[in-house]
Amino acid sequence: MRLFYIIMSFWFGALAPTQAGVNLKLRGFVGDPVIAAFVSFAVGTLTLLAYAYFMRIPVPHAETVFKGPWWMWTGGFMGAFFVAAAVVVAPVLGAGTMMCWMVAGQMVASILLDHYGIIGYAVREASPARIAGAVLVILGAVLIEKF
Repeated sequence: MRLFYIIMSFWFGALAPTQAGVNLKLRGFVGDPVIAAFVSFAVGTLTLLAYAYFMRIPVPHAETVFKGPWWMWTGGFMGAFFVAAAVVVAPVLGAGTMMCWMVAGQMVASILLDHYGIIGYAVREASPARIAGAVLVILGAVLIEKF
């Protein structure tokens, strides 16, 4: 079962540069990266609503949702920033360089989140081997950018 999740992670990772390219094309038609991100999120929102409807996923009561910590609402902000930033960065860096630096940032943040068990992640020590792996990702980003 773990292999399924690894393969799934690989494939949704492959969608990131594809999504950035699609949204970059959309930007060319709508004229602005923020509007392109908005259209992308609107389509995504409608897709999720349709999926929830057809799968008959129950909608929780508002009071249940509002009981959570304030910071759980920042995920949408982060997603909007991610999509809009990718539309701005992609034409400057290209897909390969953009993705390498994006993955490098994800690795550093992930190791910190795991090490301290922040926002609900299980604690996983930032061992020398894990840190070395992140350093190798950063070195890979440097190589991709330079060559």
